[in-house]
Order: sequence, then C-alpha cells, then structure tokens
Amino acid sequence: MKNFVLGGMGLIALTACNAQQSAPQLPNIIYVFPDQLRNAAMEYWSQDEFRPYVNFQGDPTHTPRLNEFARQSVVLSSCFSNNPVSSPHRGSLFTGMYSNKSGVPNNCQSFRPTCSLPDSATCVSDVLYEAGYDCAYIGKLHLFCPTPNDPQHPGQYVESRVPAWDAYTEPHQRHHFDFWYSYGTFDVHKNPHYWDSEGNRHDPHEYSPKHEADKAIEYMRNEGGKLRDSSKPFFMMISMNPPHSPYQSTKDCMEEDYNLYKDTPLDSLLVRPNVDFSMDKTKSAPYYFANVTGVDREFGRILDALKELGLDKNTIVIFTSDHGETMCSQGVKDPKNSPYAESVNVPFMIRYPDHLKPRVDNLMLSTPDIYPTLLGLVGLKHMIPGHLHGRDLSDIFFNPETTTVERPESALYFQNSDGRKGEDGLFYDFYPNARGLKTDRYTIAFYLDKKTGKLRESLFFDDVEDPYQQRNIPLDEKPEVVKELCQKLGQELKRIDDRWYQDKLLPELITY
Repeated sequence: MKNFVLGGMGLIALTACNAQQSAPQLPNIIYVFPDQLRNAAMEYWSQDEFRPYVNFQGDPTHTPRLNEFARQSVVLSSCFSNNPVSSPHRGSLFTGMYSNKSGVPNNCQSFRPTCSLPDSATCVSDVLYEAGYDCAYIGKLHLFCPTPNDPQHPGQYVESRVPAWDAYTEPHQRHHFDFWYSYGTFDVHKNPHYWDSEGNRHDPHEYSPKHEADKAIEYMRNEGGKLRDSSKPFFMMISMNPPHSPYQSTKDCMEEDYNLYKDTPLDSLLVRPNVDFSMDKTKSAPYYFANVTGVDREFGRILDALKELGLDKNTIVIFTSDHGETMCSQGVKDPKNSPYAESVNVPFMIRYPDHLKPRVDNLMLSTPDIYPTLLGLVGLKHMIPGHLHGRDLSDIFFNPETTTVERPESALYFQNSDGRKGEDGLFYDFYPNARGLKTDRYTIAFYLDKKTGKLRESLFFDDVEDPYQQRNIPLDEKPEVVKELCQKLGQELKRIDDRWYQDKLLPELITY
C-alpha cells in the first residue's frame, strides 16, 4: 500500500480502496489563543522546574491544567507579539506577514474600511485545506472591517455602536474554514453571540470560554458525521475572548474563579515592582486573573475530550495569546500596543506526543513565524508560500541543537495609528507610529511625531539588568549598543519593505 503524497492540489491518494484508512495521516492541529493573556500569568513560571528559565516573578494565578500541559510541551519563554493589538496580531498569524503588509495594520472597525484581511491572501488555513485538512474556526475573529451585512437584518451593521466593531464574516471571507462558529469582536463574556456556517445567529447566554469549549468538543466528536469529514485530519482554531476586558465584576467572570483571588490583597496579586498602585485599574486584577483561571479550566476540558476520543497522540495542540496585558505596570493605561514585556511577551506551548520532547526553550518566536513553522511541523515544508515574512523554525522545535536553521536574534516591534482621512471621515491608510527591536538582552523602540516625522520619544531597556524595564536608558549612554541595534532594525525593516525603510525615516539613527 502506497502512502499519500502532497501536491499543489492537495492530499492525493495514489491507491484505490481503503487507502485513506491505511495510510499514515497528517496530525490534527488545535490552536487555542485567548485574548490579552500575558506570559507572566502562567502559574508554572512560579514553580521550581520552570522558575530558572525566566528573570521575572510569575503572577500568583491558578492554572492547574496549563501547568500540566506545560510539562508535556515545548514551552517558549520568549514568544513575541510584534504588533500587540488584536487585529494586527491575527492578520500576521493568518498571513505570515507583518502588519505593514498583512492588510490589517490596526484594529478593525467601520471607520477603517481598508483594514481587513484580504480575500486574496493565502492564509495558513488555505494551505492546510489544500493539503487535505478539514478546517474549523470558533470564537473571536476581529479580522474584517464591519459592513452593513447582518444576515438577520440585511443592509444593517450587526451592532448600533458608531463606529461599529463587531462584524459578520461572509462565507467568501473565511479562507476555507468550513466549520464556522464565530463573531467579530464583542466584549460581554457571559452573553456572547456567534454566527454559524450558514449565517444563523446563536445567543447561548453562558460564559463564552465554556460555550466555545463545548463547540470544539462537539466538532471533535462529530456525532452524526455532519460537522467534519472524519476521513481527514482537522485544523481547529479556538479564540476565547477572556481574559480581555471587561474585568470589572463577577458579571465578567465566573464567581468560582473570582473566589480564588477575592481575598488576596492587591499588592499580593500585582507582584511586579513596576505597578502603579495609584491607578484605579488595579481593582481589576482579581477579575483578570479569574478569567485566566476560567480559560485554564475550559482548555483542560478540550484536552480531556481529545484524550477520551483517542485523538491526543496524533494531534498537535498549541496554546498561546494574541498579546499581553500591562495591568497597571509602567503606569500606562493602554493594556497593550507597547513594547513593554507585559504587552508583547505571550505564552506559547506546543504539545506533539512522540515528536517533540518537552522542554523550556528561549526561542524568540515572532507572530509571522507561526504559520510557516506550523506547516513545517506537520511535514508540509514544500507548501510554505515563498512570499512570507515569517520563517519556518520547526527544525528547532524538533531538535534545539539543529544547525539547519538559524535561531532568530531579534524580533520586530510595530505600532501603527490612523493615517490619511478621507472627506467622508473614514481612514484609508495607516501611519507607522513606531518601530523597534527586541533582542535577548535589549528592548528599543522609536516613536515619531506624526506632524514632523521626527523622533518624539525613545524607549531603551536592558532587559537582563532591568527585567521590569523601570529605567529608560538615554540613547547616548550606550551609543555602540544603540548603533548595533539600529543596524539590525534597519536590516529587518528593509527585508520586509516597511515604510520606515521606504521613506528612510530616522536616518540619523537607523542604518538601512
């Protein structure tokens, strides 16, 4: 009996009857990424076998299922969300391109009509579909500019808020996700809504991570054989909204989870020394951490069902997030969209039984790297599109000592804002506010004055000597280090044809 081979048209059987049942099957993939979950919120970083691998104190959270999963996985300490905002991250994740080229430079909302995942993009789901995968998407998407296309109220937006943020995703926009149970963005954790593959709206009136875990389990079980083609491997993405805001009361989380934190003093919850306790937002900490625990429980239910169905041995499971949460660190109000560690450093764990040896690795994984690396992990290197910004780092996951691929020495940082405004009041472009670089030791970022294009502010930290980034180093204090970092930054911006390279911005600092 001959095996399957992979070609440009997908998974093709070379034999006749029963080949699909007999041939080795590509692994299933489950990709779970809750929103706004910082790496420090993983309880295992406070445990003896993990603590030596990081130079920060872990948050006092309760994540028993993730702790167990970490011991079965390759755990990254330095996964980096390059543009730490929801839509830009997702655009990079789906396309393998940084936010300057992905089509999604800013958060998607109706005042930004050109900020949408392009129909023409070759997304990771498109390639996996071509390779024979059954693809499913569950939960928050936030990748398209809302339009008046409400299936239940034709000609209207799905919400009355101006500008509209939530969105219904048309079938032609779904990039071969055949099982669909999703929404754009809607921040009411205990009263979520979703549209299914046929455009029917569902309002389950329960905690969204629980409901999404239920749908994921239903898809895996495939009772009646109607949810997926069980002869194919599956690729399932699950995007839970918590622990994203709101985090104000038990209306925003499960009370059983809040009870784990409610009696702990705030200065024992927010343990990072860079927290500004004068901020009223500190009161949100127990609710934020309660949602971390809620996500942990529901992720565990997905793992339990996977094992019960006998699918765990041939399934790659990834747990990560789109960006972090400052939670009053650095005294900033914005929970994301900054180069601070609390914002850009996200969890990343991958379990692939009998293929990946569990360990902690300081591999600096950037968002665009995930797409090609995932294809490499499942044996589809030959199907990785050549235009991607991201690099296939799968060989490092298989063997940390490999010499077949170089470990990244740095990761880019992006911040964009609205650009040209049309006569209709809508924004048709983006302005490249800031660019920066993260290495194993330093973080540096430059912010432009939007009117003059000149340097407005710089952030420069020694992350080894100052892990909580409490001292912004003057650029002239370490000129040789700054020069080297700026050379690396310029090289990377040139490689991806960024606007800073095109317009040669900050030439007095950055070498292109």
